[in-house]
Amino acid sequence: MININYKSLLQMLLALFIGTCGSIFFIYLNLPLPWLLGSIFATTIAMRFEKLPIISPKTFSPPARILIGLTIGSAFTPEILDYIGVYFFSLLLVIPFTILTIILGTYYYHKLLKYDIKTSYLGSMPGGVIEMVIIGEEIKANIAKITLMQSSRLFFVVISIPLIIQYGFNIDISGNKLITTPILEINLFEFFILLILGYIGAIVAKRYKVTAALLIGPMIISIFVHSTGLITTIVPDEFLKFVQVVFGTIIGFTFKGVELKTIVKTLFSTFGHFIILIILCTLFVMISYYLFDFPIVSTLLAFGPGGQSEINLIAILVGANLPYITLHHIVRLFIVMNIAPIIAKKFKD
Repeated sequence: MININYKSLLQMLLALFIGTCGSIFFIYLNLPLPWLLGSIFATTIAMRFEKLPIISPKTFSPPARILIGLTIGSAFTPEILDYIGVYFFSLLLVIPFTILTIILGTYYYHKLLKYDIKTSYLGSMPGGVIEMVIIGEEIKANIAKITLMQSSRLFFVVISIPLIIQYGFNIDISGNKLITTPILEINLFEFFILLILGYIGAIVAKRYKVTAALLIGPMIISIFVHSTGLITTIVPDEFLKFVQVVFGTIIGFTFKGVELKTIVKTLFSTFGHFIILIILCTLFVMISYYLFDFPIVSTLLAFGPGGQSEINLIAILVGANLPYITLHHIVRLFIVMNIAPIIAKKFKD
């Protein structure tokens, strides 16, 4: 039998409700990326009230990641796949970009802020929060500080990129715009089959310890069925709005239980690293844009140092080139997840 903790479920649903209220508030104010940023804003405030019976809705994260993977895969049409060879030289730029990001970030935290080398190294990694924490536990680094550093970086990236896109490039990403097709207009049977295949892909990828398995597994399955024309149905608009609220609420909870003084101090220190990332990102975006003539917004998102799920979600919302962006983030994540544990274990206590 499946043991369901109804109390925890209700607390997660209440958190999601608060996140949704924040999204609606952002829609009312016509702010960019309201379903994601609004839920971050509302949850960040709500979790400061300790008596509120809410917990992070992490249970909803796996299905949300599966849905994003399926959505990304649906962009790999036969026509787009013909252009993958064109991305090759742009993908090569990810290697120096990632290495410079790690070196400069580690130098900033270790030499300037006097953090220990292990924490500086893993905190500066342009990888996922969970992955860096797992590696940090293995080498006995400061897990709490790494979590705050990685979460703060993600927070700055998720907040800044939508603002840059909406106000810098005049691309509307308001809350009333349809992301994909409404659920009433899709083939529900095909969508059900797609969900089952995505779940199977996630299980298989996790079993074989694929990096970001819940995202990559469903994405590979989706690429296959959509590029071959076996399935044409995509994830409906309502589901993607729900995914944004889930991730926004979870991000808002990353600072839960941490003293406000510590949060402010970490945000200030991470902001210095964020400035370094902005300079690096701008440099490589300009190089890629002028050399290969890819659309500037797609190039920005391809080199954007945020979480793969969050960046891909923004890409979906602005109608950017998903295959181009996804391939860049896969290469970056592959580099990070392969070199991070090897070098980290060489650091002495």
